[in-house]
Amino acid sequence: MTIGPTGPVRSSPPATAGLSTAEARRLLTVHGPNTLPAPRPVSPVLILLRQMTHFFAMMLWVAAALAVLGGMPQLGSAIAVVVVVNGVFAFVQEYRADRAGQRLRDLLPAQATVVRDGDRTVIEAADLVPGDLVLLGAGDRISADLTLEHADGLAVDESTLTGESVPVSATSGATAYAGTFVTRGEARAVVTATGAATRLAGIAAMTRGAHRPPGPLAERLNQVVRVIGVVAVVVGFVFFGVALWLGMDLTAGFLLAVGVTVALVPEGLLPTVTLSLARAAHSMAARNALVRRLESVETLGSTTVICTDKTGTLTANQMSVVRVWAPEGAATIRGSGYDPRGELTLTRDAGRAVRDVAIAAARCAEGRAVLRDGRWAPLGDPMEVALHVLALRSGIDVGRDEAARPERRRVAFDPARRRTLVVVDDPGAEAVLVTGAPDAVLRICGGTAALDEVERMARSGLRVLAVASGPLPDGIEPTGPAEDLEAGLHLLGLVGLQDPPRDGVMEAVHSCREAHIGLLMITGDHPSTARAIAEQVGLALPASPVLVAADLPPDDVD
Repeated sequence: MTIGPTGPVRSSPPATAGLSTAEARRLLTVHGPNTLPAPRPVSPVLILLRQMTHFFAMMLWVAAALAVLGGMPQLGSAIAVVVVVNGVFAFVQEYRADRAGQRLRDLLPAQATVVRDGDRTVIEAADLVPGDLVLLGAGDRISADLTLEHADGLAVDESTLTGESVPVSATSGATAYAGTFVTRGEARAVVTATGAATRLAGIAAMTRGAHRPPGPLAERLNQVVRVIGVVAVVVGFVFFGVALWLGMDLTAGFLLAVGVTVALVPEGLLPTVTLSLARAAHSMAARNALVRRLESVETLGSTTVICTDKTGTLTANQMSVVRVWAPEGAATIRGSGYDPRGELTLTRDAGRAVRDVAIAAARCAEGRAVLRDGRWAPLGDPMEVALHVLALRSGIDVGRDEAARPERRRVAFDPARRRTLVVVDDPGAEAVLVTGAPDAVLRICGGTAALDEVERMARSGLRVLAVASGPLPDGIEPTGPAEDLEAGLHLLGLVGLQDPPRDGVMEAVHSCREAHIGLLMITGDHPSTARAIAEQVGLALPASPVLVAADLPPDDVD
């Protein structure tokens, strides 16, 4: 993919003819539109009835009936009014939240790029059918379940399905699912399932069929109501017996017992709880947190520990390269956002070495900074965009280098290897470029002298990448195993990226401390980087430990 004056210009391999328009129309009739099946809406009458007949409400209805039987119609009417007003109020709150939740349900995009009759065209996502040839690029949301025919550096954000915030690399032959979206790379894929047959629809069906147990507040409130009910009835019988023992007639004794029983019922408890929860729900809605059921508000109050990611949660996920280190020297980079204009301060004769690091890092990255509406904006993963900006600030025209040294092979980053590999056509030879986690890169190319610099950068709160290059080993084809391609690498240098803390994080951490809520940061970064960021946002205390995977107990420990 290259970058034109208005954005990315995709260079996918030639596409096949795809489906014909007539065949697509026939398949649409067979399989139906590519839309998620809408759940049957709950009748407003049933929602209102549920608010009038829960356990506490039933106890109050009984108390109202007893008050009427005991000759106290005014008290009975007052209790009934309390139940009705409270039920209507809770119904309105839940009904509005439920309607808002339904408007947020649809995760499918409005349009998709496909090949029909041999031509690239944009269609409504609802018109996709199995067998359609779909073209994907960075920023596209996937509209149906797909099998990837060809993938070029593709990474897919599957957080809507798995909850995992880190994009997953996808290769040819893999499956991509509806509701996810492409963060980088491009691909050609064939639709295998649409609408109700997609995995996303299956998950939605499972959630609709799941039984929702009562929350902690509902269970405790029911326990309190049972105790109050038993006590009220027992005391009523005791007073009835005492009244008869003292010589009162049967009717007078019964009225006394009913009056005592009703008096012990706390009819004011129900509206007090409802109004308190409604107030909390309103406060959360003002902070863009939608609560469908009022009792769910109490769950937030039960929180004792929060586990949080670092990148994009505690930090702004707006990375920029601020330091480059090479064995020949180092450079400090200053600039604003993704603007290619910046200032490099070099030490010694590090100019050539820094340029080599910058060009290799940018060639391994697929993210690019593009000019949109007069402003430079990121296209793709923020870290990769920062590497592209580093090259631009170093005076390197990445597009010209790509034309001079076309890419022959790309092995995308994956959690197992923890590095990216690109094979490019150097004049007269082929070169291998690698970026990745320092330990993963230094393990295959040496350069142990860089370990001290890695530690210094990490202690400064920088995210560190190692950059290496080397010739294509003799007798190894670019399509060979990645480990064989990396046999002749040598370290070019290190790149330190800064990701500033997000606004408001320090205040949020302080609020959690005041509420006695424990905080844990979980990240894949270097331990020193993690501690530095934790200290910047006030999360780390002097005695706070930093644990790596080896420090954790094995999975089989209870």
